[in-house]
This record gives sequence, C-alpha cells and structure tokens, in this order.
Amino acid sequence: MGGAPRAPRQVRVAVLVARYNEIVTARLLDGARQCFREKGVPDARVDVVWVPGAFELPVAAEAAAASGRYAAIVALGCVIRGETPHFEYVAGEAARGLGNVALAHRLPVGFGVLTTESLEQAMARAGGAAGNKGYEAAEAALTTADVLSELTRAAARD
Repeated sequence: MGGAPRAPRQVRVAVLVARYNEIVTARLLDGARQCFREKGVPDARVDVVWVPGAFELPVAAEAAAASGRYAAIVALGCVIRGETPHFEYVAGEAARGLGNVALAHRLPVGFGVLTTESLEQAMARAGGAAGNKGYEAAEAALTTADVLSELTRAAARD
C-alpha cells in the first residue's frame, strides 16, 4: 500500500487557492499543476477555485467535498506572521477546518497552506530554494486518494 501515486485519468481534483498573498499562492498553484501533469491527471480534470484568503479555505473545501465530485482536494494559501495574533487565528482555523473536512468526508485534503515569518520564507517554499509546497500538497492528496482506494478494495475482498 502507498508508494507513488497512480492518479488514474478519471480522477477529478479540486484545488482551492487563497487570493491573499497571491504572489505566493499563484506559485503554489503552479507547483500543484505540475504535480498533477506529472502524475497523469490532465488539466481538464483539475478544477481551480479562488477564495479570498486562507480562512475561507475550509468552507470551500466543505462545499467541494459535499459535492461528491472529487477524489481529492488541495488547499493552497499563505499566512505571514505580522505584529498581532491574527496569524495564529487564521493559520489555526484553516488547519483545523481543513482537517475536519478530510475526516468528515473521508476525502484527502492536501494541506498547502504556508505559515511563515516573512515573504522571503514564503517565496522560498513556493518554488524557491525550499521546493514547492503546492507540489507536495498535491502529491500527498493523490497518494492518500490511492491509499483510500486500496483500503476500500481490500475491505471489499474480505
């Protein structure tokens, strides 16, 4: 079980992208799209939806999951620490909400929400020296979708 994601062509994926810090999130989206192409998911099977910010990602993920249309969801955002506690609230609620969606719907939700101290750190993680976390979130979502399919098939054989 596990291993490299297979991503059959019939898989449909929702990618939810926060507009806030779009200079970063657009690069995360590029990474996610690259992953899908490399894993055999055609562009036509990837639905990209923009939301205002990271805080709105969970409600959009809930709607996508409830639609029953997707094998996986990828949530992309960027929260940069400022001088107020706002960072903790937004980052924490985004993570909690996305995790709740994944568990409630038994659906992979790739977590590509950066939480950084600076724009420079964010850019490094969005295709810079630290790789592309959008790519990694997409790959994690596809791999988890494969694992869940495999578990379902194994249970059906019993």
